[in-house]
Amino acid sequence: MKKLRDKIEHFTLSADKKWKSIPAERQRFLTKLFFAGYAVITLLMLISIFHTTGNNSNTISISHIMTISDHITVKKPAQ
Repeated sequence: MKKLRDKIEHFTLSADKKWKSIPAERQRFLTKLFFAGYAVITLLMLISIFHTTGNNSNTISISHIMTISDHITVKKPAQ
């Protein structure tokens, strides 16, 4: 477990060093770009949710939960 934690910490430190080595203007641009991508994905998901829930044909089917014993009948051997 300690090795995994050390690998993760090494990875995060190296990623942080790479991020800090990028010029500030490029960091701002990438931050804006990542945020814009996140916002677009969020909007698309919201539109998808509203579209699917807006249909009148969406119904929930509630039925009895079937178990293994409902499907297989176990016969006891004759004595």
